[in-house]
Amino acid sequence: MSSSALRIALPLAAAFRARRAAPLLALIAGCAVGPDFVRPGLPERAAWAATAQGTSGATADEPALARWWSRFDDPVLTALVERSSGSNLDLLQARARLREARARRGSAAADLAPMVTGSGSAARTRSSVEPDTRATVNLFQVGLDASWEIDLFGGTRRAVESASATEQAAVEDVRDVRVSLVAEVGLTYLDLRTTESRLALARQNLATLQETADLTHWRADAGLTTQLDAEQARANLEAQRAAVPPLERDLVKDRNALAVLLGLQPGALDAQLQAARPVPLVARAVAVGVPADTLRRRPDVRRAERKLAAQTAQVGVAQAARFPALTLSGSIGLESLTAGSLLESGAVTSSLGAGLLAPIFNAGKLARAVEVQDALREQSLLAYRAAVLTALREVENALVTFDREQVRRSALTRATDAARQAASLARDQYEAGLIAFTSVLDAERTLHAFQDSLATSEGEVGATLIRLYKALGGGWSPGDRAKTGATPASQETP
Repeated sequence: MSSSALRIALPLAAAFRARRAAPLLALIAGCAVGPDFVRPGLPERAAWAATAQGTSGATADEPALARWWSRFDDPVLTALVERSSGSNLDLLQARARLREARARRGSAAADLAPMVTGSGSAARTRSSVEPDTRATVNLFQVGLDASWEIDLFGGTRRAVESASATEQAAVEDVRDVRVSLVAEVGLTYLDLRTTESRLALARQNLATLQETADLTHWRADAGLTTQLDAEQARANLEAQRAAVPPLERDLVKDRNALAVLLGLQPGALDAQLQAARPVPLVARAVAVGVPADTLRRRPDVRRAERKLAAQTAQVGVAQAARFPALTLSGSIGLESLTAGSLLESGAVTSSLGAGLLAPIFNAGKLARAVEVQDALREQSLLAYRAAVLTALREVENALVTFDREQVRRSALTRATDAARQAASLARDQYEAGLIAFTSVLDAERTLHAFQDSLATSEGEVGATLIRLYKALGGGWSPGDRAKTGATPASQETP
């Protein structure tokens, strides 16, 4: 090392002898005011109150729950769900909010470290002490300034704790949006296929009624039946014809809804969804597990817990603001009248200092700030409890709805079979002259109504199952890091 470099290093060593005080500062900074977060307990329930056909109380199959749509064995549905995860605008917004929360956490953590800034200047000063006498002075300066606010009472650490919990809440928000998204895609797709089934039935029945109307008019013209029968047949035909346009309209609306869910313009999926497919059904049993498992899995409950943790830490931030703040500062630099002499030993300047700032009188403002944060913490706790109750209610309702719709579908299946037999018997008896034509029309109307109700119920069974999967928190897995942007730490948050 050269002598000039050595002369510069000596003041640096002197300026940072304060490192000997580091253990004491660490001991002082070890405390953090404010309450520590304690995870609220979950309701102790061994099983769900409601039961449903096709479900069991066995431990939930996590992989199956994470990808519940694959259990419908419909490649089009699977493709739509997978595609929506990368293009849905609501999900992309949630991921952007997660990136924001992560950046805010990093910014809060930076407050724990010293701040160092650099400066440099060159100035020329002219002064005139006596007439006709002028003095010109050049001054060159370069240096480093450092400051460090010692986190004596843990206010900064509580802020970092709050920011970390907020980031984890943003992770759960991404998951919650995804759970809602895949459920919405599944429900819309099921509605599309149900509408296709109903439309096919409506057109089939329309063709049958057209034949009936043509035959009745021929019989009326031949004097084999009355004109009243012919007009009643025509009225039945036109009523059925009027049922077709609303179904065609709903098909277009469902296709447009799916396109928007995938972040596309309406009509973008028309070609892909043009071919009709049967309503997908699931016959395999669904393991619903126990309530505690569901509550630990649901992203909305997990998010509410993380928000409570974040707000609990904010109470500590507000309490720390009522205590003194200690700041260490130092600087080292080079100062000379000429640029060429900046490296000489006499050009080195340095300083080291400490400052203490303590609140003395603020008319109770800081105390009220603590009360505000404590009230917000209580609100977060109540919001968490509300999220738990909402989750329990949604699962119980989904279970009973899934069960009752299956019972309804079975009854409609039997009713449709009976109505089909009745319509056939009515036509035979009418042709034999045993009953009036109105009985035939009534039997056909009843059959068509039951057929439409059965097709609707077939789709509704699948829809109630999707709502059950959603209520159970299905649609995400802890390994979906690429889809949430979650860091390993946030992935492990229970």
